[in-house]
Order: sequence, then structure tokens, then C-alpha cells
Amino acid sequence: MKQRILVIRLSALGDFVLSFGPFAAIRAHWPDAEITLLTTAPFAELGRASPWFDDVIVDSRPAWWNLPALRRLSRALRGFDFVYDLQTSGRSSRYFRLAGRPQWSGIAPGCSHRQADPARETMHTIERQRDQLRIAGITDFPPPDLTWLTHTPIPDLPKRIALIVPGAAPSRPAKRWPVHGFGAVAEYLQAWRLTPVVIGGKGDAPLGAAITAICPQAIDLTGQTSIAQLFALAARACVAVGNDTGPMHIAAATGCKCVVLFSGDSDPALTAPRGPDGTWPVVLREKVLADLTAVRVARALP
Repeated sequence: MKQRILVIRLSALGDFVLSFGPFAAIRAHWPDAEITLLTTAPFAELGRASPWFDDVIVDSRPAWWNLPALRRLSRALRGFDFVYDLQTSGRSSRYFRLAGRPQWSGIAPGCSHRQADPARETMHTIERQRDQLRIAGITDFPPPDLTWLTHTPIPDLPKRIALIVPGAAPSRPAKRWPVHGFGAVAEYLQAWRLTPVVIGGKGDAPLGAAITAICPQAIDLTGQTSIAQLFALAARACVAVGNDTGPMHIAAATGCKCVVLFSGDSDPALTAPRGPDGTWPVVLREKVLADLTAVRVARALP
């Protein structure tokens, strides 16, 4: 009978992308197992399309007082031979009990392969997850094959493109560099015979419009691409520049050269995008991003 393995990774986009390496390592460690991903709705399609999982369970993140929903979740979590909790949050750690206390890699009190070293809080996500998996007996971390994403069809574009990522979580405005800075950088890129392509979600459409108003040669694709298409665009791009947000993690994961802008609101030592072999992007950090000049960003572009 096949071993049944569960991997938990709920959100957000950047964190999900940083877990591609662990996903690939778990699949390589359990080549014949039936591996299931527990994730949230935005990443279910990506999980199903990937080569790492045989099944996907969507976690609706029920309230703790919603007992019928918790019972349904508990039934879905049971019957696995081993669970890798890559979310390692308070919520996901509580799932250890809902799952019936199976063999478990994570931080849940009482679990079999617990990452209890307080130093984990000072590690970048990549090193922290590798340390977690080593405790559970996984020591080989092959670079994840992303061809299933990077070959996704994309709109017809000029040969030499540069990605601009002006958005970030609306709940964290301090992570956003003022849009006029991106407009100025787009003009620099155009002068260097690179076509600026603005990417992001539907909510970033006003930012795309502001950038193309400053640099009419820029192409605005905000709200027009799937997650898979973002990977394909990044694989085509010569460079990507943007805030600390999910699409920049995607760009870095493909090996695209990246310049990532950080404010004092987040710590690149813990959460910066990383390349497929763990390489770091160019990181520019100002406590207040409005103090970062377009000239400095342009000079940092490889």
C-alpha cells in the first residue's frame, strides 16, 4: 500500500513560491507515495498542476467555533502516514490534533519531528524550511523544475522586456514605493531598449495606468495574467524590479535578475525573494520607501 503524505502550505503567494524547493524535496524523498497538498483556494489550481502533488485539499480556514466545519476538516486531515507542516503557524499547528497526532514535521507541541530551536525565528524562510526537513530526515534539496510553469503561453511581446511590479498587499501600504518612481524607472528601461511590462493583480490597475501615463511605451498587463503566466513572463524577462510582493518571488524563482525594494515594514533577511539555487536578488532598503530615489533604483539594475 502506498504511503500517504500530507503537505500543509496555506498562504501567501510569496511564501508559497518559497516552498517550491521543499515541495520538490518531499516528492524526491517519497517518489512512490501519494502526496496531498492542503492549501487555500488561491493556490489550489497551482498545486493540482504541479508535478509534486497527487491531490489537493482546499482549507476554508473555518472558525474555531464552527464545529461542523472543524469535524469535516478533521476527517480530511486523518489517515496520513506523515505530515509536513510548512506553514508552521498557530493555526496549522492546531491541525496536529485535528489530524489525530500522526507523524508530524513542524512546530506543534508534542509532534514527532519538532523544530524547537528558537533560532528558527531568525532564519530566512528557505533555510528555516530546510532545517525543518532535515530534522524529518530529508537532506537532499534538488532545484525545483519549473518548466511546467515557464512554458505557459503568454501575450505576444517585444523580445527584450523588463518587468515592473508596483503593487503590494493593500493592508501594508508602507511596502509600496511611490508609483511615480516606477514611472521614472520605466523611462530608464525604455532608454536602454528594454520594454517595461507592468504586472500585478486587478487591484493594481491604477498603478499600471499611472506608469503608462509617465512612460507610454510601457505595456500594462495588470489584472490580465494568471499566476502561471507570471512565471512564463519572468522567464522571458531580462530583469524585474518591484516591491516585496508575490510576483517578485515568482521572478526570482525563475532565475530572472531582480531588484527588490524593501521598507522598514519587512525584513529581507527573513523574507526576500530567492533564486532557484538560493541566490539573493539585489535588495534596496529604506525605512520609508518614499526616500528611495529612482536614480538609485536605476543604478542597481543589472
